[in-house]
Amino acid sequence: MSAQHKIGSGFGHDSTADDVLAGIDLTGKLAIVTGGYSGLGLETTKALAKAGAHVVVPARRPDAAREVLGDLAEVDELDLGDLKSVDAFAERFLASGRSVDIVIDNAGIMASPETRVGPGWEAQFATNHLGHFALINRLWSALAADGGARVVSVSSTGHRRSDIRWDDLEFRLGYDKWEAYGQAKTANVLFAVQLDALGKDSGVRAFALHPGGILTPLQRHLEKQEMVDFGWIDEDGNALNPAFKSPGQGAATQVWAATSPQLEGLGGVFLEDCEVAEVSPDDAPGVRPYAIDPASAERLWTVSAQLTGVNAFG
Repeated sequence: MSAQHKIGSGFGHDSTADDVLAGIDLTGKLAIVTGGYSGLGLETTKALAKAGAHVVVPARRPDAAREVLGDLAEVDELDLGDLKSVDAFAERFLASGRSVDIVIDNAGIMASPETRVGPGWEAQFATNHLGHFALINRLWSALAADGGARVVSVSSTGHRRSDIRWDDLEFRLGYDKWEAYGQAKTANVLFAVQLDALGKDSGVRAFALHPGGILTPLQRHLEKQEMVDFGWIDEDGNALNPAFKSPGQGAATQVWAATSPQLEGLGGVFLEDCEVAEVSPDDAPGVRPYAIDPASAERLWTVSAQLTGVNAFG
């Protein structure tokens, strides 16, 4: 029987990161938040640190991250589009001898112009999925230590735009920025499904989620007119969509996923609005069946391991 059903969390669309952390003490816990110095990542870092966690923020622009975060978090360098950078960060962290309680794979890009990174990988798939895949596998020993950890993969309703394009992962036959984003977000969900299947016996549980619609620097690759045409903003740049969340509300589901005792014993599920989502084959709220398919999750893991040369379970 699938665990992909609501559990009655008592939280919802308007809950904030501080709301879901009320009464939770993270003193002595270590959390890694990729991209934790901007947008939802910054709100997440603030909330976890406020609850007592020691937060490590791997950043592509570490100087900018330090300027924003001050002494709120420990900053290190990490470019998810560069596997050598991923390896170097993981080596530095593992050398510190610390275990990890929480990883929030928050960093990402959306609807970017066609860009190639590494050995020619499409940048959205590489940055949003492959970089995080390599990072978690490289950090596996620290995750499995001391009873395990939670890994949170930040996806989106954008996963509805595309299943995995098994015959053309890298968009060699023509690039569509939204379809590429959709594939990357589906990959984020499938990654959590398979990581949970592989890791749960070691106490490592994984979740994927849709944080909600929020205006953040994630939209940096979009033209203003495009967002006006979507009905997201008006001509003056003001938010129009009443369903959009504040940054604090947007960070809530990933913080809930990382810390909530309500999720004990669960994993490999897709969350939204601080709740386990229902499966939806259409445009209703929820997760598309292909994004939580165990066979696809296993297949993507194999492909990702082949592409990155990294597999903690190989």
